[in-house]
Amino acid sequence: MNQLPIFKNLTPKQVAAINALAISLIVGFAIFYFAKDWKMALISFSVLFLISFLLVNFLLQEFINRKIQLIYKFIYQTKANKREETYYKYILPRKSIDQVSTDVEKWAVQKSDEIEVLKQNEAFRKEFLQNLAHELKTPIFAIQGYVNTLLDGAVDDPKVSTNFLEKANRNVERMVALVRDLDEISRLESGEQPLNKQNFVIKDLIREVFDSLSFLAVEKNISFQFKKSAGLNLSVYADKEKIRQVMVNLIENAIKYGKQEGSILASIYVTDNEHVLIEISDDGTGIQEEHLPRIFERFYRTDSARTRKIGGSGLGLAICKHIIEAHGQSIHVRSKEDVGTTFGFVLERIKA
Repeated sequence: MNQLPIFKNLTPKQVAAINALAISLIVGFAIFYFAKDWKMALISFSVLFLISFLLVNFLLQEFINRKIQLIYKFIYQTKANKREETYYKYILPRKSIDQVSTDVEKWAVQKSDEIEVLKQNEAFRKEFLQNLAHELKTPIFAIQGYVNTLLDGAVDDPKVSTNFLEKANRNVERMVALVRDLDEISRLESGEQPLNKQNFVIKDLIREVFDSLSFLAVEKNISFQFKKSAGLNLSVYADKEKIRQVMVNLIENAIKYGKQEGSILASIYVTDNEHVLIEISDDGTGIQEEHLPRIFERFYRTDSARTRKIGGSGLGLAICKHIIEAHGQSIHVRSKEDVGTTFGFVLERIKA
C-alpha cells in the first residue's frame, strides 16, 4: 500500500503528536457524548493529549535509538568491547533519522569503495603471481634442461659441459637478480631500508652513472649528453646510493630501448626554491599511450616477447617508483612512439 505524501517525512515527535491527538479526540468525544459535560471533556482531552504525547514520544524515541545503536554497531564493528558498548548505550549522540540516513549512505559508499579496492588488489595479486611464476619458470626450466643433458652424458665432453654450465650459471644469476629486486621492493614498502640523506651534486652523480654504463652504450653507439641549461653545481638532499640506483635503472632502460646511434639526454631544472627536477630522455622506440599508466607496476611489460628477449627482471621501474616515493616525491613518464621517452622525478634542493 502506498503511503500518503503527508506521512512520508514525519519526525518522531510529529508521529507521537498525531497518535496522542487521535487517542485524546476519541476519549474526549466519548466523555462529552456520555457525560454531556464539555468542560470535563476538554480537560480530559488536554490531560490525555499531554500524557499520550509524552508517553508515545518517549517510547518511540527509545525504540528508534535502540535501532540506531544497532545500526552504528553494525557500521563500526559487529562485535563491540565493553567501552564501546557503554558509548553506544549512554554517550552516542541522539541523532535524527535524516542524520542516520546520511551516515548510512556515507558508510555504504565507503564500503563500496573498499570492495572496489579489494577487487583491484585481488586482480593485481593474481597478475603479479602469474608474472612471477613466468619469470621464475623460464630460467628454472632452462637450468633443468642443461643439468639433465649433462647427466645424460654430456658432462664427459669438456667443451659441451663448460658451455652448458655457463648457460645454467647465467640463468641462476637471472633468478638471483629477480629475488634481489623483489627483496628490495619489499624492504622499501615496509620501510626497513631507512634513507641516508646527504647533500650531493646531482650532475656529478649522473656523470658517474654515465661513465659506469658507457660499455653498454658503446654497443649501440649511443652518446650521453647533458642539456646546456643543466645546473653545474646544483645540489640535492637525498639518499645518494638510492638515487644512483634510480639513475642506473633509468639510463639502462634508455640504452636498451634507445635507437642505434641515438643519444640519451640528462636535464636538470630548478622548479622552485625548494625542488629540483631531473629528467632522463632517449630518442628510442617510445611507449604506447595505453601502457603509460601501468609502466611502474611490477613485472608490467609493454611487449612481453621483446622485453624478455632484451632481459631484465621487470622490476626496475617499480623500484625507482618506490625509492622516489620514499623521498616524499613522485616519478612521471611521458612518451611518444618512434620519438622517445622521458622519465622525470623531483628531489629536495639544497639552497646555495
